[in-house]
Amino acid sequence: MSTNFAGFGLGLRKPHYAEFLEHRVAVDFLEVISENFMVDGGRPRQILRDIRMRYPVALHGVSMSIGSADGLDGAYLQRLRLLIDEIEPLLVSDHLSWTRSEGFSSHDLLPLPYTEEALDIVCANIDRAQDALGRTMLIENPSSYIAFTPADMTEWAFLDAMCARTGCDLLLDVNNVFVSASNHGFDPLAYLDGVPHARVRQIHLAGHSQGAELLIDTHDRAVPASVWDLYAHVLPRLGSVATMIERDDDIPPLADLLGELSVARRIAAGALADAA
Repeated sequence: MSTNFAGFGLGLRKPHYAEFLEHRVAVDFLEVISENFMVDGGRPRQILRDIRMRYPVALHGVSMSIGSADGLDGAYLQRLRLLIDEIEPLLVSDHLSWTRSEGFSSHDLLPLPYTEEALDIVCANIDRAQDALGRTMLIENPSSYIAFTPADMTEWAFLDAMCARTGCDLLLDVNNVFVSASNHGFDPLAYLDGVPHARVRQIHLAGHSQGAELLIDTHDRAVPASVWDLYAHVLPRLGSVATMIERDDDIPPLADLLGELSVARRIAAGALADAA
């Protein structure tokens, strides 16, 4: 894949499998959850093979545990490498978070302290992952509901240092920026202006919900105006990047998601034209 790939895609979810397999849907790529297909044979793997024959595919992981002080799971990396070699994905990504400790997996994307010690751990794990997978990874900024103090740096400074040390790229989740900014009281524009723009290769757009006190990254509703506004703000700084609509719950008809993707295309065309 070229580093300036600028396609517009959707997350592949079960309710829409048949439509993507039976019709040519107007998307430039599909993103799948890596762990759902890291199996030997079986129906899931065959579905992914069939999808891959029709569309470019990005692999998005949720349990590599990049921030784990225990290091990475070698068996996990081997299974992921086999999937990569077979599918030849556009992109391979995971989250700036940890999920595992001493063999126990929380199945949750838990936040990290933004300290030099944590940065050392994250960078060592990314280096190992990229060596094992034979390619550059994209790391996604998290949504979070608690923050560790004291911190040595902001989250966006942490991302900048991480990319500089490991050569990894970024998956910029604009909804996560909005959620975390609202929950922790920082300026989302300062965040978007502070990330290393040249390292961003993909954007996620999604919706969120209002909890009792905090915003929750639920991915169960349409992209709100607040997130579209941030998308329009950051795009001229990024140039050509891949954009994806992410929906994981209360999944609507495919036509609704394609409508959101059309909004993303219009905003991107306008933002890039203004920057020219």
